[in-house]
Amino acid sequence: MIALLSRRRASTVAFALAALVVLGACETKGGFHGIEIDPARPLPAFEFTQADGTVLRTIAESGRPQLYFFGYTHCPDVCPTTLADWTRVKKALGTAASRVRFVFVTIDPKRDTPAIASRYAAQFDSSFFGASGDSLTTARIKEAFGVVAYHEGGTEPNGYFVSHSSQVFLVDGKGRLVAQYPFGIGWEAMTADLKRFL
Repeated sequence: MIALLSRRRASTVAFALAALVVLGACETKGGFHGIEIDPARPLPAFEFTQADGTVLRTIAESGRPQLYFFGYTHCPDVCPTTLADWTRVKKALGTAASRVRFVFVTIDPKRDTPAIASRYAAQFDSSFFGASGDSLTTARIKEAFGVVAYHEGGTEPNGYFVSHSSQVFLVDGKGRLVAQYPFGIGWEAMTADLKRFL
């Protein structure tokens, strides 16, 4: 299930979101505290050129789980809250957090250049990756994760909001999508599930 949050639609999804949080907070049959993806879904690899010219590859690394979140830097609520939760996750994991890759992928590459996306993620923690790709790469990675996003509001070319899927995705060391966390589930669920892979 894809949870979309919009400033104007937030009140209309409150009940559905609450139901997702209750579901996600319960440990599943697979032992996850988030919503388990069963069967786990293999994901293709993607490449993003970073602001410094290096390439970020979303490839599987044995023993290294990855968290992904799709948002944008002009987001007024969901995105900063989610990345702030990631800082709590990292702190709770202690030294083991160095083996986790935290990746923020912008769904608004028109405004979020690689430099802007990178700075945005780094303001929460210097180890967080901020990725911005061309329109084709963005479309393909959104499709692979099942992310939905669309522009709304604003009469100026840059004066718009983007309604988008609000969950965090957990990818295991084999490059498989294994769980997701709806907005509001709490950073403790992500922490508990990451510890399974560390």
